[in-house]
Amino acid sequence: MFDKILIANRGEIAVRIIRACRELKIKTVAVHSTADTNSLPVRMADESICIGPPPPKDSYLNMPNIISAARITGADAIHPGIGFLSERANFAEACEMCGLKFIGPTAAVMERMNNKASARETMSKAGVPVVPGSDGAIASDEEALRFARKTGYPLLIKAAHGGGGRGIRLVQNEEDLVRQLDMARTEAAAAFGSAEVYLEKFVEEPRHVEVQVLGDEYGHIVHLGERECSVQNLRHQKLLEESPAIQLTIQQRSRLGEAAVRAAKAIGYINAGTIEFLVDARGDFYFMEMNKRLQVEHCVTEQVTGIDLVKQQIRVAAGEKLSLSQKEIKFTGHALECRINAEDPDRNFAPAAGCITRVSLPGGYGVRVDTHITNDYEVPPYYDSLLAKVIVWDKDRAAAIVRMQRCLQEMEIEGVKTNIQFQRRILNNAFYRRGEITTDFVQRRILSETREETL
Repeated sequence: MFDKILIANRGEIAVRIIRACRELKIKTVAVHSTADTNSLPVRMADESICIGPPPPKDSYLNMPNIISAARITGADAIHPGIGFLSERANFAEACEMCGLKFIGPTAAVMERMNNKASARETMSKAGVPVVPGSDGAIASDEEALRFARKTGYPLLIKAAHGGGGRGIRLVQNEEDLVRQLDMARTEAAAAFGSAEVYLEKFVEEPRHVEVQVLGDEYGHIVHLGERECSVQNLRHQKLLEESPAIQLTIQQRSRLGEAAVRAAKAIGYINAGTIEFLVDARGDFYFMEMNKRLQVEHCVTEQVTGIDLVKQQIRVAAGEKLSLSQKEIKFTGHALECRINAEDPDRNFAPAAGCITRVSLPGGYGVRVDTHITNDYEVPPYYDSLLAKVIVWDKDRAAAIVRMQRCLQEMEIEGVKTNIQFQRRILNNAFYRRGEITTDFVQRRILSETREETL
């Protein structure tokens, strides 16, 4: 087992990892920018070290500074957390070259799956259903037009190296396709350092369902059930997740889990990862992408399985065999997670920086809150707007919704705009409570109601 782990991240996920390390008797190092000098993870960790000024490129994306911090403090492993460097193959490779264990998949696996076009090809060969799409990145406008005429509209333009819902454009006709291609390439190059894009048939009224997988260095791979992630904002950013996914038959649930394990085995996956699928109205599912890291929504999986995913990550990275067999993994009850963000839903979910003057968090049986905020916490404008995750568990979905409604009534964050009231609107929506949700739920069922009220 490791003696000391450096956490190359910030915010609530850094706190989450520190807590897991404490229970495993592992010392921790928190790296931080100058904007996070007084943050909760810095105060909780055994050691801390500043790695640069606030902009991510100068701090949390600064690979030389992070690796130097690990070597200076004597850390023998690095946990990348969520976002930032967590899916950078070159960072995993740099850690390995410097004698540091990267707590995640190998650089080779990440490289293979980071290109979405090649990932689709790999999944197709493994017998995992994929949405009809172009064979690799689109080389020219002419190639795009030929594919579109063969497949039909609507289509999605996607960044080949994209992620997190960014870089996606919906096109309805030929004129729209030609106009959007250049814009998509420019956007992809700015966001991901590559202008490569590919085309994919748009699955109408889909649900976003993902399956958690876990693998060790000895070829043992299991899945820990699925999560419903269809409630998203207009930028395809998830707002509310739950496990198990709704409106799936036992057979569909089994097929999803088997497909996810097959996908992970096809690439020799190690550590925690997520296979994301689109599920259509008939219940057919298609591979969308793989997240090669811990997910923000991993908590709902932990609540229904009783398995600590961060501890599992660390044990696997330390060379231990998975102690779990697929038959031993049991699913109990229903869990929900609401992401509480510093953002203004009335301004297209624009981030809202500022000072939090007062915080009051919910609690009670079946309630968990993962957060890094405190009274007088200064929300910086440089990073993700996530302030807290409210997670609830109960015996079934209806009871879990009631519990979450109670929690959001109790929760108070003053000083900055948040989406607490918006989350309450989602939970109070009759379509949501009935489980009638697709990826356009927020636009169709929540924002449309707002427009009607203002007319």
